[in-house]
Amino acid sequence: MERLLIRGGRKLQGTITASGAKNAALPIMAACILIKDEVRLDRVPDITDVHVMTEILQYLGAAIKKENDTLVINCSGIDKFKAPYELVKKIHASFDITGPLLARFKEAQVPFPGGCVIGTRAINFHIDGFAALGAQVGLEYGYLKTRTDKLVGTRFYVGRSSVGATKNIMMTACFASGVTILENAAREPEVSDLANFLCAMGARIRGIGTPILEIEGVESLHGGSYKIISDRIEGGTYLLAGAATGGDVTVRGLSPHFLEGFLDRLTSAGILVETGADFVRVVGNPEVSPVDLMTAPFPGFPTDLQAPIVALLAVAKGISIVQETIFDGRFNYVPELRRMGADIRVADRTAVIRGVPMLTGAPVESPDIRAGGGLVIAGLVADGYSEVGGLEFLHRGYEHFEEKLASLGAEIKKVKS
Repeated sequence: MERLLIRGGRKLQGTITASGAKNAALPIMAACILIKDEVRLDRVPDITDVHVMTEILQYLGAAIKKENDTLVINCSGIDKFKAPYELVKKIHASFDITGPLLARFKEAQVPFPGGCVIGTRAINFHIDGFAALGAQVGLEYGYLKTRTDKLVGTRFYVGRSSVGATKNIMMTACFASGVTILENAAREPEVSDLANFLCAMGARIRGIGTPILEIEGVESLHGGSYKIISDRIEGGTYLLAGAATGGDVTVRGLSPHFLEGFLDRLTSAGILVETGADFVRVVGNPEVSPVDLMTAPFPGFPTDLQAPIVALLAVAKGISIVQETIFDGRFNYVPELRRMGADIRVADRTAVIRGVPMLTGAPVESPDIRAGGGLVIAGLVADGYSEVGGLEFLHRGYEHFEEKLASLGAEIKKVKS
């Protein structure tokens, strides 16, 4: 089993380029099921979740070629509408194939998805959306089974602005008869990127980036080329690593608009933030100020950056309060930070972080992707050596993570445990 060995105390300095967004690439790959022509996707991140989605599409019958950070996908040969449990259980985004399969074959059988254990991820909003479009939905032996004779446009309210449900229902509605209106739709940049991809391939979607999406059904979509947006969560993690170590880090290829709610909190913490059209730079402050924050759907503070920023606040000069409103299990990493000397108390979905002068290196285990990002940042800040386990999670969400950190001056390497 491999782990990351980190020697803390080094200021990170330099520039990196953001990878393609994991949470845009995966649903866009799934959306290719709707298209019987060749699709070229540029800036696809080289991460485990993309590898698994590739395997799922190939199992269904797709032909896929990889050319550096480009995937060439041809789904003309897909002839199955039942996905294998062995692959679907590995990543939560595998459920994104349900809508495209239902739209293309009028039937889909997909197991309940796997992925990170960060709390409840209800699929009832997906189920209600499929039913509203005219599908019959049932649960049998761990599979969600949907079928329909005809998909018909509808008006549907997306509960909790669910990102997953917005994506799945939007993709399904592309082939529904008439117009579908999604109210309270998710506004995350990755959802908008999926919508823009679909439009580039011939879909008719209005209101992209707003809470009201209007999807006019079409007969078919065509192939083409598309460049995936940059990964704001990856970029934010590197910016936090730079800020926490008192360094000077620039992430290029990253739109500041994607991170407004996050950058506002960094500024409040006393971190110097500089932005341009396609870059964000941070310069650390030896005295980090405490901040209070609440995770929220876009454009609020992203839940995926909650664990990484808590690692920064663990050494702030005062008390910070962090409220998690998206996932009920998101503070699962806190016991590991405590092993490093962090003073954090959690009650329900609220963490009270009393900053300490210094964290101490320790062996810790990452329970999920973003917790891993936070623990690595803690290791970079800590005095002495830390070992971070759970690389299988980190490599699901961060492309060449340790290599990029090393390029910024981190003393980090993989070791056998």
